Order: sequence, then structure tokens, then C-alpha cells
Amino acid sequence: MARGTFANVRLINKMVPQVGPTTVHVPSGEELAVFDAAKRYMDAGQQTIILAGNEYGSGSSRDWAAKGPYLQGVKAVIAQSYERIHRSNLVGMGILPLQFKAGEGADSHGLDGTETFDIDTNGGKLEVGQDVTVRTSTGKTFTVTCRLDTDPEVAYFQNGGILHYVLRKLM
Repeated sequence: MARGTFANVRLINKMVPQVGPTTVHVPSGEELAVFDAAKRYMDAGQQTIILAGNEYGSGSSRDWAAKGPYLQGVKAVIAQSYERIHRSNLVGMGILPLQFKAGEGADSHGLDGTETFDIDTNGGKLEVGQDVTVRTSTGKTFTVTCRLDTDPEVAYFQNGGILHYVLRKLM
């Protein structure tokens, strides 16, 4: 199921010239299936994020829409907006949902996906809806909104997702 997470033939990834389930593995420049690139990043201990447009998560299968990215090593998503349930499912899996400010997006910040990102989470001490600073390896700095929308969601994220939160509570 994780292999099929980004396997849609209509997937638009601006890092590659054609539509489909491929991406560029940034260190090597190779064009690979998204799953294979994600595995390489995970094997190298590199965390990944997703840069997304409007209504990220719309039309996705509820069960695997957040599990798949989690299993592929995604730690955060920076989107222009989210499908409501998908955003909360990301939090449940321990993936940090961040949102560009109104009128902003990857294109307006000149991001092409080859950058590395430093997301200032204040050592994990996040609050509901707070602003978060993002710095890129290309010298760009911008502010996004942390889309942890409730205190319980903050607790879930700080524990690595709802399952880890529940297990810690039981112990």
C-alpha cells in the first residue's frame, strides 16, 4: 500500500516534466518512482516534506492518505490549503501540517523542491495555529501557519501521532 501512495498516473510533480508517479532524487538527479526515491532518502536518514497546492488530500483514500506518506518518511507538508479530514489524519500519523500564508505558495517563494528545509518548531513546543519560520538551503525564509488546530492535536503531534500518544498514556 505504501508503494501505491503516490502512484497515481495523474500525479503532477513539478520536479519532473511529465505527469505521473515519478520524482527526482535530488542528490543523484535520477528520475525514479516516488516510492523508490522515498526509500533512498529514508535509507540515507534524510527526512522529507511535501510542498503542495490547494486542498491537499482531496479525493484521497481515507485509510492510506496519511499512512502512506508516513511510511515513506514524510515529516511535514507545506500546502496552500488542506482537505479538512486529511489534515487531521496527517496529525494523527505524526506528520506536521503547515500552511502557506494567503496568496503564497511554492511558486511565489520560488521553491522547486530541490531545496533542503529547516522548519523552526521551537524544539517541538508548538501551539495551536502559531506561525512557524521556514528557511531553505537557497537562503529563502518565509512564515507559514502551523495547522495543529486544537490542543489535543498538539499533544498527538508532540508524541509522534495518536497511536504513540495513546500507548504512552496506557503505559
